[in-house]
Amino acid sequence: MALALAATCACTLLSGCNGVGEPKSAGRTAGASAPALLWPGRTPAPEQTYEPNSAERPAPLRGAPRVPSGDMRRVSPLAVAKAKVDAMTGALDGDGTNRKIKECRTAGRKPCPVQTPQYRDLNGDGKDELLLGIESGKTFLFLWGFTVKDGVVTQIMDAGVTPLSVELSGHDVIVREPAGSGGYSLRRVYSWDEHLQAMNERVIEYDESRTTR
Repeated sequence: MALALAATCACTLLSGCNGVGEPKSAGRTAGASAPALLWPGRTPAPEQTYEPNSAERPAPLRGAPRVPSGDMRRVSPLAVAKAKVDAMTGALDGDGTNRKIKECRTAGRKPCPVQTPQYRDLNGDGKDELLLGIESGKTFLFLWGFTVKDGVVTQIMDAGVTPLSVELSGHDVIVREPAGSGGYSLRRVYSWDEHLQAMNERVIEYDESRTTR
């Protein structure tokens, strides 16, 4: 009996048994190995970098109403947009965007270039910030973010993009733009920077394009 069991075990371990119902060898398994470097002697291409744009430190928005409650939702988004335009030294572009903003009656409705206001806790303090999208020309969009600090409306984001899409994910603002390469788009991620106290562009990467329009 012992000899029979030993023979069975040996047959199983060696996978050399060909009887009906008995295991058979699946062949030789390739061993794992590290990637092999090909042509190590050739001169490598210089490293290409694409540094994210560093945000400016937050600045109080002159002309905006004070907010003693600290609640950004209690401020008119159009009042904020118009105060921002008044505080700028030049026009946003040549198609009259400044004038159109000042003539706005309702955000999110044509011909007002101010898109529907969005509220989201961007800095993780439990309170909503205001995110405004300002159309300029046919494809350009200004992204402005505002919070309240000590009762004062303060700008924490100022970016210009040509987006395929703009998304909010958690505390992040994610923008996808055309990359100029077929099948790909450029993905920008803006996140809260504790040191700057502003929304900072921290990721720029190529991504597979997807239909957004």
